[in-house]
Amino acid sequence: MRAVLCKAYGSPETLVVEDVAPPTAGPGQVVVTVKACGVNFPDTLIVRGLYQFKPPPPFSPGSEVAGIVKEVGEGVETLKPGDRVIAFGAFGGFAEEMLVESGAVIPMPAAMDFETAASIVMTYGTDMHALKDRAHLQRGETLLVLGAAGGIGLAAVELGKVMGATVIAAASSDEKLAICRQHGADAVINYRHEDLRGRINALTERQGVDVIVDPVGGAYSEPALRGMAWNGRFLVVGFTAGDIPRIPLNLPLLKGCAIVGVFWGSFAARHPRQNQENLRELLRWFEAGKLRSRISARYPLERAAEALNDLSERKVMGKAVLVVSENDKLRGGKRR
Repeated sequence: MRAVLCKAYGSPETLVVEDVAPPTAGPGQVVVTVKACGVNFPDTLIVRGLYQFKPPPPFSPGSEVAGIVKEVGEGVETLKPGDRVIAFGAFGGFAEEMLVESGAVIPMPAAMDFETAASIVMTYGTDMHALKDRAHLQRGETLLVLGAAGGIGLAAVELGKVMGATVIAAASSDEKLAICRQHGADAVINYRHEDLRGRINALTERQGVDVIVDPVGGAYSEPALRGMAWNGRFLVVGFTAGDIPRIPLNLPLLKGCAIVGVFWGSFAARHPRQNQENLRELLRWFEAGKLRSRISARYPLERAAEALNDLSERKVMGKAVLVVSENDKLRGGKRR
């Protein structure tokens, strides 16, 4: 089978596509023939050896795929060859086949295409865990989303609306904010040209926001935290800006608020049943038309490096996916 390989930690340009031996399912495992694979910010870090864990090279990046079950291992009774599924793991998805644990596989809705299915787990799954399990977002509360036009951000905008919150989307351009409005944002902030804290105060009549989703870090985290309401929850999701902010600890004291870490991968491994319940609820919302993933670009395996660079340079608004099988019809979006 063909696979994108990281043979040594480095820039995406060092990745190669080669033929490798196909995986075999062991006890409790499943081999999935990959039709599409989501491209996510952690993929840009793992190839550089900068992520929380470092798989030994050679390995394939990619953590969320959609495809068809090829083989099941001993003890797997809920899945069979031919099933259309969504699967996820730490790495291995930038390939024609992926080996995963059976607990990390869920059936695809019948009407869902493979590219959409490959764009759900990492973004919507992370935000579902963040807003439901970590922030306990309540109907009527105000949610601020930083980096709101990215994969995590846009999913948070949509989920916030489904959960009944008033959503303020913050991003770096008017083009990105227009997309946020299309996905349900009630108000927007262009933090490249506007004072973030000042706009939060103006939009909330100085009451502040109840929950903040921050996948960005850098210079925007502290002013956002300063615009938080009493008893608010600041969700630390990631640091796409590159810099990990140093937050003055007097701020959560004065605000009576909580700074809460969100590590979906660890949650999914520690609480697989709860994670499966979250994902099933997400798929029900997709089937009901309440959520719609925006796929802004699709790439073949041979252009995986371009996909990772576009993500790092914030050219992707919504999600990017690798299309592994040309047999599945491409739907919408822009093919790069």
